[in-house]
Amino acid sequence: MKTLLTVISICLLALAGCNSSKPAITKAEVKSQPAVTTTAPVTKPVNFSDPETWILGPFTVDQLYQPPYSEWFVKGFDDYKYCNQYTDSLKMVMRPDITIKIVMGTWCPDSRREVPRFMRVMKVIDFPSDKVELIGVDNSKIAPIANYAALDIKRVPTFIVYKNNIEAGRIIENPVTSLEQDMVNILTGMKKN
Repeated sequence: MKTLLTVISICLLALAGCNSSKPAITKAEVKSQPAVTTTAPVTKPVNFSDPETWILGPFTVDQLYQPPYSEWFVKGFDDYKYCNQYTDSLKMVMRPDITIKIVMGTWCPDSRREVPRFMRVMKVIDFPSDKVELIGVDNSKIAPIANYAALDIKRVPTFIVYKNNIEAGRIIENPVTSLEQDMVNILTGMKKN
């Protein structure tokens, strides 16, 4: 019997030792605890009105494929639905003596919309990229290049089309019909914008 009492005493001591003075957490308390979540770092949207984001002077289209410009350029390029009828016509009227000068502002919503679309059309017709000159301007439409005033830029974007280094026509700010149709009209002499 003594052995039985010893075994019972040891069991009681073991059970008493497992009790804590702290109350157990209830299911309700677990639910009320704030959940710990991890999120991707929040990136601040780019303010293209900030002069630090502007491209000024001559630049290449490759720069538009880099952040922060790729944010709008790639989407505008990929999403543009061009008209096959006019891109086919444009391919037929493009000649080796044609060059294009694009004056744009990376701060300008019209430039951010139309330049990617224009570059998409140029890619579709396989127009050589070395025959397209890009010039970035500030919000006063001034660029730090020689003889810039001779371009007589009033609004951006301005697409200036040259045949044999002589201006054939312009698309200013927005196309009259579409970029590709306006280009065909300029190059066939049907319209000078």
